[in-house]
Amino acid sequence: MPCLPIIGISSYARDGDPPVFSVPCGYVDAVRAAGATPLVLPPGEAEPQRLLDLVDGLILAGGGDIAPAAYDGEPHETIYSVSEERDQFEFTLARTVLSRPDTPLLCICRGMQVLNVACGGSLHAHVPDRFGDRVAHRLAPRHRTHHPVRVDGDSRLARLLVTTQPEVCSWHHQAIDRLGEGLRPIAWADDGVIEAIEHTAHPWCIGVQWHPEMQLDAPEQRRLFVGLVAAADREGQAHR
Repeated sequence: MPCLPIIGISSYARDGDPPVFSVPCGYVDAVRAAGATPLVLPPGEAEPQRLLDLVDGLILAGGGDIAPAAYDGEPHETIYSVSEERDQFEFTLARTVLSRPDTPLLCICRGMQVLNVACGGSLHAHVPDRFGDRVAHRLAPRHRTHHPVRVDGDSRLARLLVTTQPEVCSWHHQAIDRLGEGLRPIAWADDGVIEAIEHTAHPWCIGVQWHPEMQLDAPEQRRLFVGLVAAADREGQAHR
């Protein structure tokens, strides 16, 4: 029986009473459909980097906002669901993966912002304050929407999607401001918001500001997960 690659998925922060760790089913379904086994990774580990020895690839999932202090930002009334426990957990995972070229990394929505902050970058606290409302990146009060993005044709992302003009599921109110070290922008919304990034040194590190796990009926979005699993499988076989 073939050994399927294992893809770690960072979970959402503690929430509820009693508190629970959770992750939307779309991430799990996407990984399984791409031919891998999902492993949910909750924050709270004393040595998060050890978890990466258990997986062949990693997804940093979406969720609440990053604490502004992590990027020398200012408080904003729209910031919500901050968990410094989750922030530090995912910063450590991101930085460790960047030192492991054999571990592919896909960062989704909040995950892309985590990657940017982990690399020394900063965020716009609230997109409308900087970019206006020409493009709706979420609907009030906190609902998802869709809009087109433009992808750099000379990027791994464009090759994976097989398109440079996808329609994406958007559900965020923050965005990249100052780019982190080693990152380059590779997709933009019509208002100039950075919609995707890739790491220039790591062989497979992509961040998207949208939610491909909510668009599994779209072939181009499924290809993101297929590409991640294929990269993880190649590296996993090399070490088995």
